[in-house]
Amino acid sequence: MIAGPFCGQLLGDFGADVVKVEDPGTGDVMRRWGRADRGTSGLWWPAIARNKRSVTIDLRSVEGQALARRLVRSADIVVENFRPGTLERWGLGYEEAAALDPAVIYVRLSGFGQTGPYAQQAGFGAIGEAMGGLRYVTGDPDHPPSRAGISLGDSLAGTFGAMGALVALQERNRSGRGQVVDVALYEAVLAIMESLIPDHAIAGYIRERSGATLPGTAPSNAYRTDEDWVLIGANADGVFARLVRALDLPIGDDPRFATHEMRGSDAEELDALIEKATLQWRAEDLLALLHEHGVPAGRVYRAPDLLADPHVRAREAVVRMVHPELGEYPMQGVFPRLSRTPGRVVALGPALGEHNREVLVEELGLPEDVLTADHVRPRAPVAVGRAGA
Repeated sequence: MIAGPFCGQLLGDFGADVVKVEDPGTGDVMRRWGRADRGTSGLWWPAIARNKRSVTIDLRSVEGQALARRLVRSADIVVENFRPGTLERWGLGYEEAAALDPAVIYVRLSGFGQTGPYAQQAGFGAIGEAMGGLRYVTGDPDHPPSRAGISLGDSLAGTFGAMGALVALQERNRSGRGQVVDVALYEAVLAIMESLIPDHAIAGYIRERSGATLPGTAPSNAYRTDEDWVLIGANADGVFARLVRALDLPIGDDPRFATHEMRGSDAEELDALIEKATLQWRAEDLLALLHEHGVPAGRVYRAPDLLADPHVRAREAVVRMVHPELGEYPMQGVFPRLSRTPGRVVALGPALGEHNREVLVEELGLPEDVLTADHVRPRAPVAVGRAGA
């Protein structure tokens, strides 16, 4: 539900003309995700559907499938996140499309990929996070495997999908041929799991949950002040020496804290010493002190902190648009930043079927009556939901 739309968002941020195909009766499920406010649909939709055009096509009908084939023939890239085989049953698979246009690129996002014994299993981002190895190492050691707090597996898959699309486009410039970009949710998660595999295969070590700390690395943790939490990363020897001077830590020549490896072995006692010192400070004053001494540190932000931060504002990391129902709508900006051709947000998520005429009639040249056909005409308003981001 998220991987495909997020992939489209990333491509649209940098100028792709993204045509979002939605069911005429219900629209995309993302219209109902995120908190709802003031009688609107979910608050996530305007962001994840930004820079996109919405057309409604019933892909389960023969007429809708024929219309979708027309749309596919006009596309450079098709992004889809159905279960493998679904588009083939509708006559919209890659082989059918490539027979008409060998240059077309298909970005296919699914739980387990297009091949293998699990390919036909349903898979959401949470399952990908679990089977990719992330859930097991997330959370406190005395609690069950935890969620990261966001739909990380989906977003990773969408990011890899966008990257794969750009790689395939670059290759097409040389060969003139398209191809399939096969993104499995669990593999997108596995890709970021650092040395998890060789740690076990070679050293016999299985990573465990470690809470807020990084095992063997200290100090690197969140420490309390008299009003808030501050994250300090000072494990390198030189940085640790500056931290000791800044906080006047009473460690003297204690050999337990002399090197990176030794500090990692006595991390709990070292963290207790540091927190005893940080509790004497207001977060703002502590950060000023640490920055003066060249110690990496930052507050643990929530949404209000991000909106108020002067650095975030200066870099326009949060951009603001005007929504017809919500008024000012703040959201994450476009990343990464390109010096000569930066991406930008030109429009928030569209209304259901808002661009039917523009895309189907004006661009594809279909007759006007297609707009009132059952396989195209939006049949119901999108319900307000409070389903959960």
